[in-house]
Amino acid sequence: MLENPWFEIDDPDDEFGFDETERAFAAALRTSAASWTVPYAHSWIGRPDDDSRLLAVVALSDDHARVSLVDVGVHLGGSTVRGDRLHNQLYFLPDRPTGLAMEATGSPQELGERAAAWFEAILRKPIVRHEWEHAGQLYARRYLFADTGEGLCQSYNQNLAPKGQPKSLIAAGHVVGRGWVQTSGLDRPHRVVAIRGNAPA
Repeated sequence: MLENPWFEIDDPDDEFGFDETERAFAAALRTSAASWTVPYAHSWIGRPDDDSRLLAVVALSDDHARVSLVDVGVHLGGSTVRGDRLHNQLYFLPDRPTGLAMEATGSPQELGERAAAWFEAILRKPIVRHEWEHAGQLYARRYLFADTGEGLCQSYNQNLAPKGQPKSLIAAGHVVGRGWVQTSGLDRPHRVVAIRGNAPA
């Protein structure tokens, strides 16, 4: 029998600090995950940097391109579990819930099973990579859930883009922060590459 690859304890010393509820939740989550038939993704159980609530995380990535796409996870607090996209370094839940958000109440066993069902649904979502090229070089890409169109991450290299395009995109408002040009203003991609699951036709 293969070892369960899902939700190992991030720091084995942390497990000694888990209370009875946390241990029961973690056990139920791992038991449910052991029967999954989804593509592998890195996962772990531990605590955020502030050592607060128990945390379970799945990190989706494009292994071929070595790109981290999104971290999703749940925070356990007593008889409640909340899940959503996570901050990619601090692992906090967002102030405003996204379309992936979930919340449930119940026993530790029930919460572990609910969290597992939520994780599994996300792991089954198809992910694609949109690519744009110019002069034979890739200058932009965007990752998204193919079933909903929800964006995960993107990149845009102004130095490789067609001449004048960055200024046009900025003038049209496709820019955030300190000049980060957004791929939302680009035409149809040159390629759509399936990263996980089967993209809709």
